[in-house]
Amino acid sequence: MKPKFEEISTSTVREVIELLSPAADDYLYVYDFAQDYYYISPHARQRFLMEDNAFHNVAENLKRMVYPEDFPKLRADLDGILTTNRCTHNLTYRLLSAEEKPVWINCRGTVVRDAAEKPLYMVGCINEIGKDQKADNRSGLLGAASLKTYLSQYKDAFPDGFVLRIGLDGLKGVNARLGIEYGDLVLEKTSEFISECLLPGETLYHVVGDEFLVVDFEGRNTALGKDLYRHVRDKIRDFIMEKNYEVLFTISGGMLDCRDIDEPSYSRVMKYTEFALNEAKRLGKNTCYLYMPEDYGKFLRRRKLNLHLRQAINNQFEGFEAYYQPLFSADKHRLIGAEALMRFHCEEFGMVSPGEFIPILEETFLIVPAGRWIMHEALKMCREVQKYIPDFKISINISHVQILRSSIGREILAAIDQYGIDPKYVTIELTESGLLETDQRFTTLWSHLKEAGITLALDDFGTGYSNFHYFTDLQPDIVKIDRSFAAKAATDEFEFEILSLFSKMIHELNLKVCVEGVETAAELEKLCQLPPEYLQGFFLGRPCPKTQFIEQFVQN
Repeated sequence: MKPKFEEISTSTVREVIELLSPAADDYLYVYDFAQDYYYISPHARQRFLMEDNAFHNVAENLKRMVYPEDFPKLRADLDGILTTNRCTHNLTYRLLSAEEKPVWINCRGTVVRDAAEKPLYMVGCINEIGKDQKADNRSGLLGAASLKTYLSQYKDAFPDGFVLRIGLDGLKGVNARLGIEYGDLVLEKTSEFISECLLPGETLYHVVGDEFLVVDFEGRNTALGKDLYRHVRDKIRDFIMEKNYEVLFTISGGMLDCRDIDEPSYSRVMKYTEFALNEAKRLGKNTCYLYMPEDYGKFLRRRKLNLHLRQAINNQFEGFEAYYQPLFSADKHRLIGAEALMRFHCEEFGMVSPGEFIPILEETFLIVPAGRWIMHEALKMCREVQKYIPDFKISINISHVQILRSSIGREILAAIDQYGIDPKYVTIELTESGLLETDQRFTTLWSHLKEAGITLALDDFGTGYSNFHYFTDLQPDIVKIDRSFAAKAATDEFEFEILSLFSKMIHELNLKVCVEGVETAAELEKLCQLPPEYLQGFFLGRPCPKTQFIEQFVQN
């Protein structure tokens, strides 16, 4: 007859452990509650800090074996077995190695009780999770695999609290200047500083490379999470000062409120915290960003749009279209040219604003092929319109990225020659913000284009830069007054006086003024008093495709 569990003696279990131990890497154990006796696989004695693999007075012996910070939670779990009818034990904590180094283990066990539910003994297994990369034994921290296991126990929702992902800024520079060993020291000190700042119930994981993750499921809010981040940052600052600034690095933090996690999973936590940390770095580093679902939604849209743009360019610019906004003389309101504007649409998002897709093109350097494409479209259109208006001018915007990442000067001159257009009928426009980034390169480019007879227009004047030295250094032919500046001047006398002074100064430098964004008859009347040489705006003509432009503004 098969015996009941309570009829099996501790000595029998011990014999089984001795029999199985030579064939097992893990450590089998039995804990006899009644005799206060503990026995573990013999080879544990060589690995962990213990005088013998069998002992009485279990609590005191375990206290010497367990990493001090982890013993309270082990003691609480064992007390729970004695005071409840729970029959399982599953806990992750650190034991001290024979060299007194913390080693992460997972301890599982089954509790055998008598008929009165009194615990008799517990039989189980200890496995060293660091061997499976569930922990980083060098830093003594749990790893990503352990985080995944920990989070997997929550099926419906995570408890209230926060998750904070911390990443080092500048570790590559430390490794390059001081060596990888010093970089490892920085990582260890950072993990030490974070550990020192943790509140009860918070757990720290070393998730990847130079990134750590703190989980707080204790109901604390993100304000306390940011306090944690600031305390760690202060400790790092003090460490750098103690080292007499031998090493310089900072930390960025990505904070996640557990209530914003729509699916309780490891992948969601890692995905959202990675986004939050990247946002903190994008915002200048050495700061903590709180995850916002709406920001993440915008990020996903940008990522999808980036994919659509890349596919469109690889598919012969399908979805791209060149629009043209008419340019008029201010004195007779006569059509004298057009500005080529890039437009993009796709099935998923429809027509996308240039303010949204052009920055993506610039960030990904796709503006180089896209800019080349619209330049050719614009020059072909100019050649066609010149059949009706021989002195028709075409304006082409170029990005500072094109200057930095392509041979744009040679490309412009080659394209002008290809379409047989006189260079004096081509205007190149660049914003002041672009000039700030290209400066010397643009100066060189412009000198070559100017020698060829091409016109330069300085775009978006009045949007926050207005560096007047560009007027004298570059000597542009045209300064374009931005809509935001012109609209204020049209309705506010003080603003109008300021714009009048700018206009006078520009004219005294023998440059011409183009007012952009004229949207009403009243604005047209007022702004013509400056006076400008050229006008643009919805009141005079909206941007439109080439066929419509020719029918509406050229043939009529």
